[in-house]
Amino acid sequence: MVLFFILITTEILTLIVISHHFYDKSWMQYYFIVILNTVLSIWLWILWFEYVSYDGIFDTAEHQWLFMNLTGMACAVVFPRILLIIFHFTGWFSGRKQGVHRRALTNAGFIIYAIIFLVIASGTLFSRFNFKTENISVKIKGLKQDLDGLKIVQISDLHLASFYHHQDLLEEVMAKINELNPDLVINTGDFITIGWREFSRFDTILNKAKGKFGNYAVMGNHDFGTYNPYFTEADLDNNVLLMNKFIASSGYHVLNDESATVNIGNSMIALIGVMTKGSFPEIIHGDLSKANRGTDSADLKILLAHDPNQWEKDVSGKTDIDITFSGHTHGMQIGILTKRVKWSPARHFYPHWNGLYKTGEQYLIVNRGLGVLAIPFRIWMPPEITVITLTD
Repeated sequence: MVLFFILITTEILTLIVISHHFYDKSWMQYYFIVILNTVLSIWLWILWFEYVSYDGIFDTAEHQWLFMNLTGMACAVVFPRILLIIFHFTGWFSGRKQGVHRRALTNAGFIIYAIIFLVIASGTLFSRFNFKTENISVKIKGLKQDLDGLKIVQISDLHLASFYHHQDLLEEVMAKINELNPDLVINTGDFITIGWREFSRFDTILNKAKGKFGNYAVMGNHDFGTYNPYFTEADLDNNVLLMNKFIASSGYHVLNDESATVNIGNSMIALIGVMTKGSFPEIIHGDLSKANRGTDSADLKILLAHDPNQWEKDVSGKTDIDITFSGHTHGMQIGILTKRVKWSPARHFYPHWNGLYKTGEQYLIVNRGLGVLAIPFRIWMPPEITVITLTD
């Protein structure tokens, strides 16, 4: 009901603003703006009706897709409408005593509206599917000759509802991974957002990407069904069992606070994986000591830990793990990424939020993710396939 009230109120007030500002000024501008506003309103109300009338199961990909599209329209249309209304009536009321309407404020409101809408529309229709391949070279001191040149491809945070109606794009990503000819494929979790039903049949797409020496994954906090308000304790346990099954059927060896070894020539790699549970800010990290047990003879230790904050807390300077792979941050799906400037509001929550970090001889690599969460856009923060090449 709150959302309905907000939509109705902004709808009426926006029409009043348009009438006040354009009706006596220019009929052509007036009708043009009315038509544009009507198109956006019809689009918005269709999404609202589809969402509130949805009678399916909460954690399906379809339901999450509807939710994301509605939040996207709220950001692109409702929020700038509220700003426009504030600007217009501020100009109207502030000039009443002088008998004038400060039209400059309304003009500014329309300009801001247009900018916000175009930026979000671009981020929704184009930027969120503008998959970038980031190449990182990591120099490991004393790396065995058998491992020199080892190529690892990392993906993370698919949030599979992001690809509802866009399965073909996810297939293209898997084909791209195979073109890179990786030795290992690593996925650092958050396959889903709400619950196991969101996985749908995406496993048939995900298992097309193959690493020469295998695919390995861990579960992120969303994979545990934490955010499903209808899950009982039994449902949560069932969700974990099914998620392990679906991730395995996607071609991954799932590491739940455990390790696996890969032999390449005369060298051995230990792949260590820890689970991540909870919700921000109460993130619960898996048992690294348990996962790391029995890996002392490995020539190279690789950790999969969904939350990059675990690196500073449990790994850096506290273990002999060489490289940690994480995701989780999404780069907050907004920011600036250039060769000289790398900024995102994510940096205020995650000191290590994107790219390569090093302390001593230990490395952390944070992937921005492939999917989107809650809002269906990425603004100057493209989704990422990370290609890591190890050298001596």
